[in-house]
Amino acid sequence: MQVATESQAPADLRALLTTRGQREGLLANLALLVITLFALLPIATTVLISFKREEDVTRKPPVVFPCDTPTSKFDLTACRWSIEGYERVVLPMPSPGSLLGFEIKGRMLNTYLPNTILYAISTALIVMVLAGMSGYAFSRYRFPGRDAMMIAILAITGVPLLTNLLALYQMGASIRHLAEGLYNDRVYIIIVYTGFFLPLSVWIAKGFFDAIPRELEEAALIDGCGPLGTLTRIVMPLVVPGLTAIFLLSFVSVWNEFIAGYLLITKNDLKPAMFGMYDFLGQNIINAQAVAAACIVIALPMIVVFLFARQSFFRAMVEGAIKG
Repeated sequence: MQVATESQAPADLRALLTTRGQREGLLANLALLVITLFALLPIATTVLISFKREEDVTRKPPVVFPCDTPTSKFDLTACRWSIEGYERVVLPMPSPGSLLGFEIKGRMLNTYLPNTILYAISTALIVMVLAGMSGYAFSRYRFPGRDAMMIAILAITGVPLLTNLLALYQMGASIRHLAEGLYNDRVYIIIVYTGFFLPLSVWIAKGFFDAIPRELEEAALIDGCGPLGTLTRIVMPLVVPGLTAIFLLSFVSVWNEFIAGYLLITKNDLKPAMFGMYDFLGQNIINAQAVAAACIVIALPMIVVFLFARQSFFRAMVEGAIKG
């Protein structure tokens, strides 16, 4: 009888621990669900407003879904969804000679978004390449001043872009005056973005190179692979998730940046989408559905990028957390 009681105790303990673990997991999942719902609430509200008519946006008391009738508070067949907000953003105009029968006249799609795509992709590619080269050098080589340079790079990451804007503006004005005819706002803003987002990216790249064992490179060299072949065939495939994360972080940062693009670019035709949103807001301050539609149009490319690159990005974040 005593033996049965003693053997039953571990089973009861395991059952208790299992029940506690399931309860804690359930509470954690519920907490994450609540946090996610709160985070998605503003996004869902913006999407709903963008598909409403102006009278449904400004009506009092407000309604979440414009599906009410004089006799019913909600009737699915009576929903009054509209794309007038997107029409204000896109501004389609009839054009019999075009392929689709209309042309897009909205500056958001014709001017500002292409500018932002150019700045974001160019900056992200340059930062990714330079950070990869610098991170590999700092990770694999020991040279005089290495530690001081790493500390200096780390210190630079703590300086906000806003504090440098006056100096950058004066530099741009001086270069424009001295190199009249050669100065280009696009090139200058890409250089500014690259210089600002590169330091942190160097540290991120170095961390991923540090996580790759040196023995892999030594084995490749012993097998007859040269230094360049070792880098391209052995090291680079292993660090692709880290470089992808650097590309995405730089891309998102440039995409969401406003103040530098507003001050350092002189021509409105070369300014990014965030300035376009600022300009569009000034023209449609009372048209909430148009402003919401513009927000969705600006955010949509970022959503598409993350949908295609999410696996590499999350893999890089997880590997960086584990290896770090």
